[in-house]
Amino acid sequence: MRGPLPHQPSFVSLINVETMIPASHPIRAIKRLCDEVLRTMSSHFDEIYAAAGAPSIPPETLLKGKVLQG
Repeated sequence: MRGPLPHQPSFVSLINVETMIPASHPIRAIKRLCDEVLRTMSSHFDEIYAAAGAPSIPPETLLKGKVLQG
């Protein structure tokens, strides 16, 4: 079963990660591109994941993490 996509605007309540990365930093453009591509793949992920069972880590999270950290 495909788990839900988490939304985490800040890492720690006192630090907003978004304010630490300049608006012109290339990682922001890469993240936007990844989000757009993964949105188009969402229906495919729905098709290949089981409807029942224990929820997994969403494939979008795993793929985006690999791209942004790799």
